Amino acid sequence: MSTAISPRGSLLQRMPTTDSSLVFCAVDLGLTLGYAQTVSFLDVVVVSWNSRGVLLDTYGNEFEIPDYTIKQIRDAIPAHCFERSGARGLAYVARDVASLAATFYIFQNYVTPETIPSTPVRAGLWALYTVIQGLFGTGLWVLAHECGHQSFSPSKTLNDTVGWICHSALLVPYFSWKISHGKHHKATGNMERDMVFVPKTREEYASRVGKLSHELSELMEETPIATATHMISQQLGGWLVYLVTNVTGHNNHHKQIEGKGQGKKNGFFKGPLYEKKDEHLILLSDLGLAITATILFFIGKNFGWSNLFVWYFIPYLWVNHWLVAITYLQHTDPTLPHYDAHTWTFARGAAATIDREFGFIGRHLLHGIIETHVLHHYISTIPFYHADEATEAIKPVMGKHYRANVEGGSIGFLKSMWTSARMCHWVEPSEGAEGEGKGVFFFRNRNNLGTKPIKLEAPSNKEE
Repeated sequence: MSTAISPRGSLLQRMPTTDSSLVFCAVDLGLTLGYAQTVSFLDVVVVSWNSRGVLLDTYGNEFEIPDYTIKQIRDAIPAHCFERSGARGLAYVARDVASLAATFYIFQNYVTPETIPSTPVRAGLWALYTVIQGLFGTGLWVLAHECGHQSFSPSKTLNDTVGWICHSALLVPYFSWKISHGKHHKATGNMERDMVFVPKTREEYASRVGKLSHELSELMEETPIATATHMISQQLGGWLVYLVTNVTGHNNHHKQIEGKGQGKKNGFFKGPLYEKKDEHLILLSDLGLAITATILFFIGKNFGWSNLFVWYFIPYLWVNHWLVAITYLQHTDPTLPHYDAHTWTFARGAAATIDREFGFIGRHLLHGIIETHVLHHYISTIPFYHADEATEAIKPVMGKHYRANVEGGSIGFLKSMWTSARMCHWVEPSEGAEGEGKGVFFFRNRNNLGTKPIKLEAPSNKEE
């Protein structure tokens, strides 16, 4: 099922919704204020609702702000979907570790000069090895991600132990990531507080390309080569740069308690993502990385650095690639809104995500993280093996606000990376936005694709 708008503007599917949250609020207020005050309140609500103006996404489709409640979402999900099994989780970990070990054993023993004399063929097979191991490694990463959300099992101790071991083996600082990722879930779609792929504003994007914001509409189309170069650098180094500098996250740490000092900015080894009370967890994360680094050092020293590069580091780059691609496409799409701090709510932000389809690889090797991400943002403690059923359960509640782009399956997923890179450059309010609608931002671009950016006049130099 899909409710996304295709690039050609055709409506794949729409579902009815009601302004239930407004009604609930009015009823609750009426119980204490009485009928007359409730009628007056409803008048205010209607005026407020209508004063949002016309909001258009990048494809030109009219957008309405979600109006349902988190309680409605939770109530729609069958109770058994919330049940977690440590034994089942461990079985999946064992499967993924066995897959990694079996792949290594097969290639190490059978893709050799003795069995395959042709160097080009052997090189091609070892390249295939890195791709396969990258997928299995990403699957293991996803299971550690489940641990971080406490959806792996009912035991927090088991969750954090398994998560710490699995993430450390993949050179991921488990507790550090868990804390910052939790902040992302608490503020998804919030332009001031989100931690992952926060889009640039018009002014920020203009400063990056060396232009003033009112000049963006005059820029020529960005070349495909420039887009490709940005995508390659993002896919190869995006995850590492995020860990080290908090790139793509917010830079408003002076407004929050995180960090050891106010006013710090993102940058190499200084993004203040954590509070002092979490210091011991950060050190434990570092210990995990140190243990893995020590093991890798001895492997390289005893078996050769070139072997280690092929055995571990190229698959590691593939894992990084998939993590960045998945996260980027979960939160970057021409149909997705973002909100300022005054307009944002948790329910609205969680709906500012999109499900996609990656076929057998996504549903089985990557444990459905691509296909059920919208549900994951509403209730992240539901284990992945119940996520499909829970997703179907919340679709009637979300109605037209549920977004999925499953066209083309795995190929469509990969194509979406190019589409989003070309169409999603910065965010700004819709030209017809009014009132609360001015706090809703949509992607615009310099490629003359989709809804045109607001045309701003150059600031006047005349003195009043």
